[in-house]
Amino acid sequence: MIDSSSTAVTPSTPPEGSEPPGQRLSPRNREKAHALGLTSATGLVIGSIVGTGVFTMPAVLAGAGTMGIIVLGVIAVGAMLLATLFGQLTKRVPNSDGGLYAYSRHEFGDFAGYLVGWSYWIQAWAGNAAIVSSWVFYVDALFGWTHISGMENWGIAMVGLWVPAIINLVGIRQMAWFQNVTVVLKFLPLLFVGIVGWFFVQNAHFGPFNASGGSLYSGIGIAAGVALFSFIGVEAAAMTAKRVKNPRINVSRASLLGTALSAILYVLVTAVVMGLVSHRTLVNTGSPFVNAFQSIFPHQAWAGKFIATIAVISGIGALNGWTLIVTETSRAMAQDDMFPRPFAWTDRKGTAWFGIVVGTALPSLLMLWRYNTSAGLTVFTYLVDLTVVTVAIPYFMSAIAQLTFLVSRRRRVIGWLLARDLSVAGASVLFSMWVTFASGYQVVYQALVVILAGLILYAFLNARRQRLGKSPEPEDLAPDIPVLDDLHSSTNGHSTDSTSVHSHTSSTEVKV
Repeated sequence: MIDSSSTAVTPSTPPEGSEPPGQRLSPRNREKAHALGLTSATGLVIGSIVGTGVFTMPAVLAGAGTMGIIVLGVIAVGAMLLATLFGQLTKRVPNSDGGLYAYSRHEFGDFAGYLVGWSYWIQAWAGNAAIVSSWVFYVDALFGWTHISGMENWGIAMVGLWVPAIINLVGIRQMAWFQNVTVVLKFLPLLFVGIVGWFFVQNAHFGPFNASGGSLYSGIGIAAGVALFSFIGVEAAAMTAKRVKNPRINVSRASLLGTALSAILYVLVTAVVMGLVSHRTLVNTGSPFVNAFQSIFPHQAWAGKFIATIAVISGIGALNGWTLIVTETSRAMAQDDMFPRPFAWTDRKGTAWFGIVVGTALPSLLMLWRYNTSAGLTVFTYLVDLTVVTVAIPYFMSAIAQLTFLVSRRRRVIGWLLARDLSVAGASVLFSMWVTFASGYQVVYQALVVILAGLILYAFLNARRQRLGKSPEPEDLAPDIPVLDDLHSSTNGHSTDSTSVHSHTSSTEVKV
């Protein structure tokens, strides 16, 4: 008898140690490939969510006003819904390798899977560029560097991007250990600010409810973009399901636990920082936690240096996890022949080294362009907006994949379980649409151009799949109807009876 839970039953899944043909791993290396247990998977989620975004977020939210705290809370609820959704999908989809990409491909086919995978891959490495742009603010604060050039900041950003890449190239076990250490190092000081900081808050520091200078809607748009960006990573465990032990259970638990802890931390520290630092100062700094710590420990030179160090470590930890996610996204697609094949190349430890290198080189080039065209918080907010729109598409597609399953009645779902799952899927659909709408026309337009460029690549990939028999070829004409080129060539040097051709084609059924 089929279980009544909509997500409790799945078709048979490949054994955890399975790998693509031609990429057999030794038992020891197979164990290394599945090195993320519940603790490490939860650490990966927290580390991916709580990067350097939280260290810059209060400054951007202050530009919207204190209503930014409310918007952050709403986004936190939406993130919890998405965490629940991804846990359900991972249990149900037979092969969840690749996470959001696998969900859409399973439900809607290759084209939808590619669209989601391409969008998510773009946001992942563009998000790394956003993280490292925030990270640079705290490196500058740590060493007291002021008025440095864009190229100097780009050089700093290269360190932040390539050190995590090297860690990932060394191996997944080293990555998991490093991830857990950095999560602890950044989580505890932030929790300290979120609790102890309340004793030093001054009401006069809080800015107006709407500080955007425009309508309430424009203020919500400012806050929503950076708030959602700060929660991107809720799907980290789902995207790396192949690396997680017992993914059908641990992915769901890690996603919910990691997102809940991050949400509590976010709301606490954002509200505290707004009360510790004057509104005028807050909206003009890229490193607001330095000012916040100096308010708690006045006249103590070490305070600002300490939190800047924590932010630098936090950024490396987040970039470490996101480098893995970028790599796993492209590797999963390439193994399905839905992405260029080199992205599936792995070394003897099962590390997709080519995906790591390319996934790090692209944000390096993006940062080079941004630092030569803008500066300060402008770099950060632009990259945040681009990331948010491109990630909203995979979130939306995942939600409607689950919605399709629920309303199709492919499996029996009883009573409140159906109501619960429909509520989660429906709310996730609306949440994804709202985030896209709130991002603004300009960034949606730019993201659309990037997505359309990816469809050009799909045309060539799909053509290759058709030649290899991995994708069904569309039937253009009935086999016995000559194509136009044949008709044209038959009239050159040969007499053709137009009547017979007409009668032949008119009597033949054309398949549509």
